[in-house]
Amino acid sequence: MTRIACVGITVLDRIWYLSDLPKEGGKYVAGDYREVGGGPAATAAVAAAKLGAEVDFIGRVGDDDTGHRLLAELQAYGVNTRFTRVVTGARSSQSAVLVDASGERIIANYPSPDLPACADWMTELDFGQWDAVLADVRWHEGAKQAFTLARANGVPTLLDADVTPQDITELVALSDHAAFSAPGLLRLTGIRDAQAALKQAQTLTNGHVYVTQGSQGCLWLDDSHLQQLPAFKVEVVDTTGAGDVFHGALAVALAQHDTTQDAIRFASAVAALKCTRPGGRAGIPDCDQTRSFLSLYV
Repeated sequence: MTRIACVGITVLDRIWYLSDLPKEGGKYVAGDYREVGGGPAATAAVAAAKLGAEVDFIGRVGDDDTGHRLLAELQAYGVNTRFTRVVTGARSSQSAVLVDASGERIIANYPSPDLPACADWMTELDFGQWDAVLADVRWHEGAKQAFTLARANGVPTLLDADVTPQDITELVALSDHAAFSAPGLLRLTGIRDAQAALKQAQTLTNGHVYVTQGSQGCLWLDDSHLQQLPAFKVEVVDTTGAGDVFHGALAVALAQHDTTQDAIRFASAVAALKCTRPGGRAGIPDCDQTRSFLSLYV
């Protein structure tokens, strides 16, 4: 069985579904409301588990009701939380998410200041037990420590390179695969042209670089040549967590030694199917559902 470690944050997403996203101050009425677990690495962990991998989520939560709820949800999806630190007296992280009728969303994240950034305790873990290690950029020290230990054990690393206030240059340098969101790549390089930005990012690492562009699909470099896989066309209900799900599926495919194009195609299909149902996790397909979907595009 493929073994994946996902390192980063987990948050409680409070999701309001509106006909349109607010463009000015005022009062708005939601047509639906949900509370579900979120966070880049945590949702990637759920995706990997639903795809049949054995997954460990490595992160931090408070010992409040939210933290216990987040861990219980991960466990219900089959994700191991044995290496997650529960911090006494700390609040857990939360997000407010507004989703419109077309599935686009606005996210306001509250990263708990109570959760210690230090990740030195990871040296106690045997990183050689995993086939791939994924990390998000929201817990910088955790990603840095995990990637350093993974590389020392010859384990490939995948960075979910989204927007964060910190400079992620050293994390990109430690990654074998750096999968950027479009805003994350722009923040790192300051370059709007995707090909030029990817080439700039490539100078930071000996690994592979990719950028996801929502409905426009995924771009990556192959021997300095730009490659593109268009997004699959589906009836979009909610894009919340789509990028996180893409990264979780990509980690599984790469750990199973798929070619770059096959791995991206597989991850793109998983993310597309997720978008057909509300919430960040409810619509994540399993391998059989994904293969069945892909068979329509042979």
